[in-house]
Amino acid sequence: MPFKDKVVVITGASSGIGRSAAIEFANKSAKLVLVSRRKEKLEELQQLLKSDTLVCPCDVSDKDQVKTMAAQVLDKFGKVDILVNNAGFAIYGTVSDLSIEEIESQMRTNYLGMVYCTKNFLPIFQKQNSGRIVNVASVAASFGLPGIASYCASKFAMLGFSEGLKHELKGTNIGVTVVSPIMVRTHFFDHESFSKMPKYSPTSLDPKIVAKAILRASESSRLEIIVPNIVRIGVWLKHTIPFVINPVMGAAFRKLQK
Repeated sequence: MPFKDKVVVITGASSGIGRSAAIEFANKSAKLVLVSRRKEKLEELQQLLKSDTLVCPCDVSDKDQVKTMAAQVLDKFGKVDILVNNAGFAIYGTVSDLSIEEIESQMRTNYLGMVYCTKNFLPIFQKQNSGRIVNVASVAASFGLPGIASYCASKFAMLGFSEGLKHELKGTNIGVTVVSPIMVRTHFFDHESFSKMPKYSPTSLDPKIVAKAILRASESSRLEIIVPNIVRIGVWLKHTIPFVINPVMGAAFRKLQK
């Protein structure tokens, strides 16, 4: 798909993967809708991009704000071609230590935020009979890990929702693809709950690598693109011989916790 003049909505666009994706799409002459809670960060990015952009301050966990944002997009551009559901965060802690509110907040942003955006833009795609939905999940969508169980749950939910929706849209010109990276060097670990954790592993990714995968996903018929691709072997093993892989993964992350 040539991206020139395509209208691309990116949530969580103010930093990290979303910011890098916006730059990559702008380099392909796309028109951009930059969505996040931090207006000043979006405006800084807008000044950097040599592209037609719309800044939309919006908390995707608030369905009323999402509805307003979607209306603003239609008023400005009259169409939408690609929706990138990228907004998300994690709070580190065991299920027994986290409050119900902390668990709910992750699910509201990471999963329900994606649902709200999808529900508001899907009717536009259906009317156009064209569009692409790219949901940025994580390899944590396939591995339940101690310390981030609630984050994993939100990404499991995202992957399951995306798979079901993809089946429902079969035979249309609307595609759904999930991008699932391993650890990425972003502000993900800035939350105070990660203060005593190692920030990044030697294998962690530059957000630009994930951004390029998002562009590929915008043209792909696959359900899921795992980044890097070699990690797909681990996901396959987990689903094929979970009785071997699950104890190994659990032991490794429990050791990290200690």
